[in-house]
Amino acid sequence: MLLPTARPTRRFTGQSSHLARKMAVTLAVLSGLSQWAPSVRAQEGVAVKRGGVIRYGHFQEPACLFGGWVQQWYLQRQYSDNLVARSDDGKIAPWLAESWTISDDKKVYTFEIKPNVKFTDGTALDAQAIADNINGWLSNDPDLRNPTAAPYLSDSFESAKAIAPQRLQVTLKTPFQPLLNVFAQSSQGILSPSALKRGLAVNCENPVGSGPFIVDKWRHGREVTFRRNPDYNSAPATAKHQGPAHVDGISWKFLPDQTVRYGSLITGETDAIYDIPAIAWKDANSRFGILRHITGGTPLRLALYAARPPFDDVLVRKAFAYSTDRKAAVDTSFLGSLPFEGNGALSQSSPEYLHELGRAYTYDIRQANQLLDRAGWTERNRNGIRVKNGNSLTVRISYSNAFLKPDGEQALQVIQQQARVAGFDVRLQPTNPADFFAGRNLGPDDYEIVLLYWVAPGAEIFRISWKPDQNGEPNRFNPSRFQDSALWEVIQRAEQDFSSAERAGLYQQAEWKIVDEAPVIGFTVLDVTLATSPNLKDVWLDHGSVGEPVFYDAHFDERK
Repeated sequence: MLLPTARPTRRFTGQSSHLARKMAVTLAVLSGLSQWAPSVRAQEGVAVKRGGVIRYGHFQEPACLFGGWVQQWYLQRQYSDNLVARSDDGKIAPWLAESWTISDDKKVYTFEIKPNVKFTDGTALDAQAIADNINGWLSNDPDLRNPTAAPYLSDSFESAKAIAPQRLQVTLKTPFQPLLNVFAQSSQGILSPSALKRGLAVNCENPVGSGPFIVDKWRHGREVTFRRNPDYNSAPATAKHQGPAHVDGISWKFLPDQTVRYGSLITGETDAIYDIPAIAWKDANSRFGILRHITGGTPLRLALYAARPPFDDVLVRKAFAYSTDRKAAVDTSFLGSLPFEGNGALSQSSPEYLHELGRAYTYDIRQANQLLDRAGWTERNRNGIRVKNGNSLTVRISYSNAFLKPDGEQALQVIQQQARVAGFDVRLQPTNPADFFAGRNLGPDDYEIVLLYWVAPGAEIFRISWKPDQNGEPNRFNPSRFQDSALWEVIQRAEQDFSSAERAGLYQQAEWKIVDEAPVIGFTVLDVTLATSPNLKDVWLDHGSVGEPVFYDAHFDERK
């Protein structure tokens, strides 16, 4: 599936692969990835114009320039390198690791590290530097611990060490097949160990990697400026060229208003923008280059709190799903620009995705009413809301625009009205990103539904979402609070299986279980869209998991 299956003695190196795929909803051609070889442009002898600063209009500004939120991954992709890369067809490709081997018992990975690479503060990027990063991710040091890597690896990781200057050895306690997928995610970009000693506050403001761009200055509320790394020599095998970036830098502007952001591209104030507004989708396709990636992991979904009433009853969970025409709500609100997703367990771009589950819980108000009657919610108050044992059928939906596009709030309002027909009293609880990440409206008594997603290349995200609470410590990534020992057993078996077909079958077994029990129900895909001006070429989206915009290969048309 995701890791090339091979005998332990096989050495993995880059293989030629380039996919240019079309996505649905009247898209232009996707950017895709180039061959795992020197630049195609260079091979063709085509000159690339050097210079210029890309003015990029982004949506949300994070509180730190690296971390566990996808908005931080987008930024980190510009200034740091990863151990390995992942192409859009799911193959793991060389990056800082030129090659690697896996032991017979699948517990020891040995990586040969690219020589003569340095962080932009002059620190050597060798096997020891990478080991320091990995060990820090799994430590209890808040300055080093990685909020994305730790949930994946904490159960299986044993050690990372340099066994030679350019040879890294990672040892696991138990096999974990998605390991290389985790290493390919931008949140696992390698940072300078020397810089990390400065502390989290300093590194949030001015992180140091080895990537094609250097963080120059963060003007809070306005922009992050990057300048070109003139010594860059460590591009991934999936890139379109090797050596330093073509452009002089990036002006990464924060433009939260989607109308202003799209308008800036029309007026020429920006060269590329993130997240094309639904109302501008057709216009953008006629004017600009369009890039789109549907992320893996989970879709944007409604997580139903299954540990207490009313959603501790699977009948009520299914009744809510049937009571809402979520597809109509999404189609109407996003004007057809964003696909509906009925499979709440797994994103449709994940290799293990089951298409038949995308049609789960289609709108059926009669079925919803029957299920609620069976669950004992047979009475209604004068407002038409169902009542049981003196308690009304009230559900609060917590959400934030950190996870929901502006057009999505209208979809929730439609769902609110639809569910009322079946007798649900749905109350919306919008929360600003800062408060949401601080836990507001997310306490155990604060909501019945929360709107969230978790990104990953594929079904390995199940470890994050469905790991049971352990030693009295709740899994904070499981807002449904649905815990099933049989489900967890299947997930663990899948993680340790290196046979692609058998692993996919186990993950799909888990996928069926999740959809059938309905602790989550589908809402929309989670996509990344970019619109680029006609004179900006070779921008692409990284398909490691979250579709980060990559400006390393980008250049302005010679005719500008």
